[in-house]
Amino acid sequence: MRVVDENKNQMGVFPVGKARDMAKERGLDLVEVAPKANPPVCRLMDYGKYLYDLHKREHEAKKHQKQIQVKEIKFRPKISDHDYNFKVRHVQKFLKDGNKVKITVMLRGREKAKPELGYEILDRVKADVGNLGKQDGKVNKQPWAVSTLLSPAKSGGKDAQTKDSQRSQKEVQDNS
Repeated sequence: MRVVDENKNQMGVFPVGKARDMAKERGLDLVEVAPKANPPVCRLMDYGKYLYDLHKREHEAKKHQKQIQVKEIKFRPKISDHDYNFKVRHVQKFLKDGNKVKITVMLRGREKAKPELGYEILDRVKADVGNLGKQDGKVNKQPWAVSTLLSPAKSGGKDAQTKDSQRSQKEVQDNS
């Protein structure tokens, strides 16, 4: 098998027993990195340290990913203006934060026979949200509700603002 040392320098082709002895002398592990190569390639390394570094890299990669959540706001067909405006402000805030928002219009009693009341509320919300979000998919109609999903208009990129899960010391003090 071909043996590579801890500094990634090729040492040559050795039998398995000799390669194991070389690893033992250096206090390292013999790890097969390319089993399908001819001859197979093994590397001398500290396997525990390798697994630790791999875990750290995966953790760092996860830390820099942004989680998109789906928030749900429920409306009723006979909602008052104040309640409607309050909920629309929440929808706008969620979309600005980069989250998807599910808009559900709940229907009860005789309202179930008139789903167009729910469609009117959905159209009104989409108009009030404006260019912050766009409809994602089609409008779903259940016997008890009408719903749709709104996605943020901007998908992010380098210039997107990411919301920190931890707030600064000044921000915490100003909040109290």
